[in-house]
Amino acid sequence: MIRTVLPDKRACGEAAAEEAANLIREAILKRGKARICASTGASQFDFLGCLVSAPGIDWKRVELFHLDEYIGISKDHPASFQRYIQERIIDATGITCAHLLNGMVDPSETARVAGEAVAEAPIDVAFVGIGENGHLAFNDPPADFDADEPYIVVNLDERCRLQQVNEGWFATLDDVPLQAISMSIRQILKARAILAIVPEKRKAEAVKRCFEGEINPLAPASALRLHPNVAAFLDRDSASLLEAAR
Repeated sequence: MIRTVLPDKRACGEAAAEEAANLIREAILKRGKARICASTGASQFDFLGCLVSAPGIDWKRVELFHLDEYIGISKDHPASFQRYIQERIIDATGITCAHLLNGMVDPSETARVAGEAVAEAPIDVAFVGIGENGHLAFNDPPADFDADEPYIVVNLDERCRLQQVNEGWFATLDDVPLQAISMSIRQILKARAILAIVPEKRKAEAVKRCFEGEINPLAPASALRLHPNVAAFLDRDSASLLEAAR
């Protein structure tokens, strides 16, 4: 894993977006299209804002997936990841091929349909974050490292749900769904390249456990260290507990 520490959140997003844009352009040049998977959440705002304005990307040749969605949340809900993807990526770029997860219908069927689509060919680059509890997508600890299905139904732990409240997506803990549809760990690791964009002090503990601790399901994002082509973009705050950063 290549780790790059930038001065602040904005610089982190800019550097990650530059690398992401290069990988997308390269995939289009080599294969005629790029298949990407995007993460959501407050930590991705700067990154996505820079990426969608990057020059020289033919977004009509980009096929988009996203990592997860709450079960029981409509696309009109302020916390909906469908809405997030639509507003921050699709509307900003004009992408015409996007596979959005619908949290209002049978989750098993949604997972099956999305799984069939994503399994048609490798993802060229996956953009991921890391949760305060170390989750990767919505694979909360203890995560299932062995699930073969591309998308699975998962239970959300309390720390994950509290993070959503603290970020302002929900008013109270009771408002946060208990389950979600998530891309599985194994499917994320099938991407040709993975960029982990993880700024902010509140992520420092998780970054420490996942990047320097034991690789195990209690630190789900530690699985990224099993992949041969991962670049992690951190800021000084999120990297502050790493031994290598001292």
